[in-house]
Amino acid sequence: MEPLFVFLFSGFVAMSAALSARDINKLPEEQKTGRLASRNAQVAVVFAGNLAALTLVGALAYGMRQLEWWIPLVCVFISFPVVHFVFFQRLWSDLINLSLMTLLVIVAIAALYYYW
Repeated sequence: MEPLFVFLFSGFVAMSAALSARDINKLPEEQKTGRLASRNAQVAVVFAGNLAALTLVGALAYGMRQLEWWIPLVCVFISFPVVHFVFFQRLWSDLINLSLMTLLVIVAIAALYYYW
C-alpha cells in the first residue's frame, strides 16, 4: 500500500480521536450527563485520547521516515485539525466521533505495524 495513504489514514483518525477526547475532558462537570458523568467513563476517555496521541506520534514518525519531511508536518499542524473541526466535529458529537475514531485508531495501529 502507498505510504501516503497509510500516513493520511492513521494520522487523521488519531488526530480526530485525540481532539474529541480533549473536548470531552474540557467539559465542565455539570455538562457531563448520563454515562459520561461516571468516573470509569472519564478514565476511558483519557485512555482513548492517550492511545490516539501515541498513534499520532507513530504516524508522524512513519510519515517522516517514508515521505518528504514537509508532508507530515503540514498534515499534522494544518490539514488534520482543519478537516476535523470543519467536517467531523459539525457532523457528529464529540462522544460519537471519539467512539468511531477510537475503533479506527486500533485499525490504524495495525496498519502502521504491518506496513512499517
